[in-house]
Amino acid sequence: MSVPFFIARRYFLFGRKINFINIVSLLSILVVAFVTMSLVVALSVFNGLENLIRSLYNTFDPQLKISAVQGKSFTVDHDFLDKLKSREGIAIITEVIEDNVLVKYKEDQMVVKMKGVSDSFLKQKRLDSMIVAGELKFHDNGKDYAIIGRGIQYNLAISLNSEINPLQVWYPKNIKAVASLSPDKVFSRENIRAGAVFAIEKQYDDNYIFVPLDFAERLLNYGNKRTSLEIKIKDGFKINKVRDQLRELLGEDFLVQNSDEQHASLLRAVKIEKLFMFFTISFILAVASMNIFFCLTMLAINKKRDVAILYSLGATPNMVRAIFLTEGAMIAFTGAILGLVLGIGLCIAQQQFGMVSMGMETSLVDAYPVKMEVTDFISTGITIIVITFLASVRPATRAIQVSIRENI
Repeated sequence: MSVPFFIARRYFLFGRKINFINIVSLLSILVVAFVTMSLVVALSVFNGLENLIRSLYNTFDPQLKISAVQGKSFTVDHDFLDKLKSREGIAIITEVIEDNVLVKYKEDQMVVKMKGVSDSFLKQKRLDSMIVAGELKFHDNGKDYAIIGRGIQYNLAISLNSEINPLQVWYPKNIKAVASLSPDKVFSRENIRAGAVFAIEKQYDDNYIFVPLDFAERLLNYGNKRTSLEIKIKDGFKINKVRDQLRELLGEDFLVQNSDEQHASLLRAVKIEKLFMFFTISFILAVASMNIFFCLTMLAINKKRDVAILYSLGATPNMVRAIFLTEGAMIAFTGAILGLVLGIGLCIAQQQFGMVSMGMETSLVDAYPVKMEVTDFISTGITIIVITFLASVRPATRAIQVSIRENI
């Protein structure tokens, strides 16, 4: 055991006599523990929210999405699809026509986002576990069927069992003159039955309906144009590697995006909020480290005679400085370890029992999600080390400025 550590341990909190310095040391430990616990919990909550967003979008969105850099749509023919299918790692390609339409049911109507998809969409099995009513299908006995969100069903009071009242889907015709009072001359209209209802999350449930690709093609008069292609990757292949290959194949006229890139702005916002929270709590930790500064300063004043005796016995200034730096480290690390234990305990309790609710009836989960990551613990530890060292340098420097003649 080194001499600085041995002496610092004697000066530490649990000495034989309890004095004011011991009380300040205890308060410093508790403050560091509380701030560390807050930092661990806050970062874990942001990790949980980010993970929740990813899981939500991974359910609804494709692994890879191809869209045009300019314009709303692009031409897709057999040669184009064959060129894509020839690439390694591509399991399923789904053609998509997506646009806003007006949906009417009986006397009610609302604007929704219609997503026309080819039959290969069902093979991707992205909605299989999200169907809450009806049967997942697009065609049956020569009839077309739509898959609608639960919010749309509720708002329009749609019955899946009604044979008489189909959904009326309206879309503006691409004409320059719309002076006619007849809706049939201004809008294209197609009828379709609702065959199933899905429930994912409110923003999807209230806005999306899925229809067969040929239905959307007739209504929107798209021909062989598509707004996007959605791709499922074969098992064992890395999504980003296949994405890079497709980017090289298609060139600069097309966007090839993975799930995170399709919602880059939202995920970036979550990361920025997490970083802002980290700096905010780190600043609070820096303010709290003033307790360590004052504690070590009072200790340096109180132990002048001890330092003078050490000098007379042959101690060097570096040894004395090491004593007080070690003292500050012991206070900070004790608080940090206690805070990490409490923070991890709270996160585990939240995962198991959901103690803190999100307080929203429409939320996807009842309680705040948490996810602990090793990188957060490492960044927290580094922050504590840096702040503690900076708070301990000045008192340690003052401690070595002791005159042997004046203090013995």
